[in-house]
Amino acid sequence: MCINHSHHEHSHIHLPSSMVTRRSALRIGGIGIGAALLAACSKSKESASTTSLAEVSTTTTSAVISTSAAISTLAGFEYFADSVKVANNGNLWLVESNGLPAHNMMVGITSWQQQVPTSQLYTRTNAWQIPANPVFADVPISAKTELYSGAIALAVNGVPIFNALNNRGDDAYLVGELDEWGGHAGRADDYHYHIAPLHLQEIVGNQSPIAYALDGYAIYGETEPDGSAVTTLDEFNGHEMADGSYHYHGTRTYPYINGGLRGVVSVIEDRIDPQPNTRPFREALKPLAGAMITSFETPTTGSYKLGYTVDAMTGEVAYTVTDSSVAFTFTSTDGTVTTETYARTT
Repeated sequence: MCINHSHHEHSHIHLPSSMVTRRSALRIGGIGIGAALLAACSKSKESASTTSLAEVSTTTTSAVISTSAAISTLAGFEYFADSVKVANNGNLWLVESNGLPAHNMMVGITSWQQQVPTSQLYTRTNAWQIPANPVFADVPISAKTELYSGAIALAVNGVPIFNALNNRGDDAYLVGELDEWGGHAGRADDYHYHIAPLHLQEIVGNQSPIAYALDGYAIYGETEPDGSAVTTLDEFNGHEMADGSYHYHGTRTYPYINGGLRGVVSVIEDRIDPQPNTRPFREALKPLAGAMITSFETPTTGSYKLGYTVDAMTGEVAYTVTDSSVAFTFTSTDGTVTTETYARTT
């Protein structure tokens, strides 16, 4: 099970100059699919808070979504077609990814649980499921009081987004658990965001969403799709437009992303269901007091080096990830070197 980590006051998010430079380098030109947006974001006039996704669609897929079968009509995902595959089975959009972004990760975290990013098998029956025809719930679910476990949205680069509050009810951003891009590695060594990935708007533009909530409604960046200023948002960080459509927005203050689910979802044990499962290969670790992550490198495909400091002393975690194993070399701040290799299940 994915478990998220993180406090709860309003705060402005500072975007460091390194992040701005990296975002500019990643910018991709092009025009989004405006017509598809209206279809993806328009709400049904009927309400049904008791309807579960299982009742909306009993059809799932057991086949890999291949490149040839991919359908890039859920706006925003087409910008990441090399690593994210999208298909539609009529009632659901099915999204496959490995959960890792193209941008760097982990740098800037000051409250680190000693987890590291590894690729995830968000494929086949473990793919993400996004309702193609979202429906307003009679009783929406607030992320202030629920949904502390698991994802509540999916960014268009294939990275899941968790509640801004961690499983202790703290704001992950304010307590220093997040990197410069608003993410970190969870207890299953799974990378995910806890705030809106606003940097993605530099890539997809105003006209496309930066993410989709798991109820099916789109999450846009800091402007409306036409580039105009965002008007008043409701408690879920969303609003209904003049044409009857509804969408959320990412913001720089709490709740940062969708502040809950305005649409119909099924919740089991504080977690939206269905959603992909992560597969931990080692027990979750404890926070390393005083640690700050200072670097993260990818020397070769599948190999990573994470550098950190504690009281001005440096340490490193080097690891190599394959489909079947994760091999670690830990260099502690006193120079001690240890190795561990863990088997991965598929």
